[in-house]
Amino acid sequence: MIILWIVLVILTALAIIKKPGSVYKNKPEEKNPMEGKKVRFVSNPSEPANADGVCGHLEAVCDNEHKASFYEKFVKRLTDIILSFFALVLLSPVFFFISLWIYIDDPGPVLFTQKRIGRDKQYFKLHKLRSMKMSTPHDVPTHQLSNPEQYITKAGRFIRSHSLDELPQIWDIFVGNMSIIGPRPGLWNQDLLTACRDEYDANDIKPGLTGWAQINGRDELEITVKAKLDGEYTAELMKGGWCAVKMDVMCFIGSLHVFNGDKSVVEGGTGEMKKN
Repeated sequence: MIILWIVLVILTALAIIKKPGSVYKNKPEEKNPMEGKKVRFVSNPSEPANADGVCGHLEAVCDNEHKASFYEKFVKRLTDIILSFFALVLLSPVFFFISLWIYIDDPGPVLFTQKRIGRDKQYFKLHKLRSMKMSTPHDVPTHQLSNPEQYITKAGRFIRSHSLDELPQIWDIFVGNMSIIGPRPGLWNQDLLTACRDEYDANDIKPGLTGWAQINGRDELEITVKAKLDGEYTAELMKGGWCAVKMDVMCFIGSLHVFNGDKSVVEGGTGEMKKN
């Protein structure tokens, strides 16, 4: 037990400083030009469609002046480190067997990374268990794939429906790029989502493994609705104190059911709630 706590202290010290390779900032061309800026979406039909399926681009409006509360900066971060450490240790057998299944089902890398939008719009490397075939187009949201079911493996269908493909993000939480609770990190080219979240300051905080929008619809929600819910969470977090604690606890408890099967995961669609 003493050795375990020593290891935790050492890893906690290492986790406070992000691994250089976990974020895109080592080269100027890797950095998000909108990092540290408030943005708006400018529609332009002559431009190619982005990952949200709309044509246009982001335009900087002003500098971001977000100031993290004590709860967000210290209490929440310490909680993330401790819980993610024990989760990595306890779930290591699960990682092993799922990884073996994925490789047998479709030989290739078990993990894959994607460039995602982090706190203050910093690009970071998000990790997932591979649930789709090696031939699947990269950096394309599932809802924009033609017949996405054809790309999903047998193992992938199971781990996606039970949200097990998200487990490697526990490491992203541990190193400080994500939090347990927060807005789900958008793809680097989801410009509409980024702009909508900026209206509610939802890009000012760390993205999360699960969040308020996740337990209130997930893939069934339209982008504008997701952004509004993410804004509601952000507002409570910025208040700090009991308001922030209560919201985090509600999101955490509300997310536990996904491991038994999450019907809000809609393959090949987004905004399904409104369509229905």
